[in-house]
Amino acid sequence: MSDTLLFFRQLLSRPKQVSAIAPSSRWLSRAMAQDLGPGTGRVVEFGPGTGVLTRGILNAGVTPQNLTLFEMSADFTSHLRTTFPGVTVHNTGAQNAPAHVAPGAGAVISGLPLLSMPQEVRESIVRAAFDILSPTGIYVQFTYGPRPPISDDQIAALGLTVRQTAHVWLNLPPARVFTFRRA
Repeated sequence: MSDTLLFFRQLLSRPKQVSAIAPSSRWLSRAMAQDLGPGTGRVVEFGPGTGVLTRGILNAGVTPQNLTLFEMSADFTSHLRTTFPGVTVHNTGAQNAPAHVAPGAGAVISGLPLLSMPQEVRESIVRAAFDILSPTGIYVQFTYGPRPPISDDQIAALGLTVRQTAHVWLNLPPARVFTFRRA
């Protein structure tokens, strides 16, 4: 099954979980992976879906052995395991990452639709990311809104800083990329 067909099948059967009208574009994939490379070390991806961002991460020079994915959809998980040999894929929520990944990751890349989730869930996902990141690691999240997908109060409570690192017009809908770091 093609990536696009799988995406739309999941969108129709689980619209709240997919929460997008089209797969991410290759331009968004490049923007999400712009700070990655062979020296990044371990990278974790939250919500890879069909693997568009995964391809961008691998194209940036991260090796399959250094990439771990967290995907809740069993269909997407099966597709990812077949499409990306050597990449570790967990069929569980991102907030469970600390139970599967040792601290020290260089980056967490998230394609999760945080704006469609309750604030407590958003915060638990971002907290899980920083539980597995190295002290200098980055958390990269895209959103369709004009502001970061967690509130200023949550950013402060988690001890983070955030900066918009890209605005990707060639995506449906256009997306903004935010990079979070420890303050």
